[in-house]
Amino acid sequence: MVRRDEFSGASLPSPGTDATKRKVTYFYEPTIGGYFYGQDHPMKPHRIVMAHNLIVHYNLHRKMEIMRPFPAEASDIQKFHSPDYVNFLASVTPETVDEQANMEVVKRYNIGKDCPVFDGLFSYCQASAGGSIGAAVKLNRHDADIAINWAGGLHHAKKCEASGFCYVNDIVLGILELLKVHKRVLYIDIDVHHGDGVEEAFYTTNRVMTVSFHKYGEGFFPESGNIEHNGHGKGKHYALNVPLNDGIDDESFRNLFQPIIRKVMEAYQPEAVVLQCGADSLASDKLGREKEKYGRERSKQETLHKSHSNVLLFPIFSNQDTCIHQSGCPFNTME
Repeated sequence: MVRRDEFSGASLPSPGTDATKRKVTYFYEPTIGGYFYGQDHPMKPHRIVMAHNLIVHYNLHRKMEIMRPFPAEASDIQKFHSPDYVNFLASVTPETVDEQANMEVVKRYNIGKDCPVFDGLFSYCQASAGGSIGAAVKLNRHDADIAINWAGGLHHAKKCEASGFCYVNDIVLGILELLKVHKRVLYIDIDVHHGDGVEEAFYTTNRVMTVSFHKYGEGFFPESGNIEHNGHGKGKHYALNVPLNDGIDDESFRNLFQPIIRKVMEAYQPEAVVLQCGADSLASDKLGREKEKYGRERSKQETLHKSHSNVLLFPIFSNQDTCIHQSGCPFNTME
């Protein structure tokens, strides 16, 4: 399912209380920076390469096993997305997107300014999804305790349409892979935007609990994530939304995040945890515009390790929006 890259892996000291070293696997596709959404588009895949260069220059790669993901096949992607939508993504090109026969289809799949068609679109989706699926496989096989896919985290994509710069929901595909082995999976999203695509995918099941901390109100995209939206049917009360206003600082966020997640971990007892850590919730981000500081990631990591030390961690670090500050965050508990 995965190929080994040039670096061998190592273990991290545990920040928890059990003194067990954590095996960390990091998925990286070297060609990911070559994909281009467009000159004025805020989504810049080359930031993934910038983050990788920082990881290498800080020698953090020596703390992890580096893997190059296999591209997800169309059949893998169709485990969540509809076949007609996947076929469209696999066949559309910048040259054909404006053809008259495609106009209705383009509108149906929400292709446009936020989600443009660019050269290599489907290969880009395959790389992102392949990393998250591969990470889940590593965890399922107990080959890693923590798996990171920096090209993942595309949490807005829906079953039959693109949304918010996201075409294929690699998170949903990774969780579906985890569910082959694990009875309960907890999904935590601290992107400034509501994790609507993942929540929608698992809204009617109790095998996946979704928890999203996000900015809400004033027409802010995607205009979902109300505190009253908490699941349906068997999934009732298994979707938890924490809508936030502008201006929250580290201490205020920590005072929300820690007790909420500790209680969720205690009550739900997940066997695997998936983290989406969109960097747009950090201070000065142009899309998030929240006036926050930079302590979120450490608070999140410490809370999860200490409250449930034997849980499998599956951080998906999205390069959405701003990735410069994010580059050091997942490793700030290293020694």
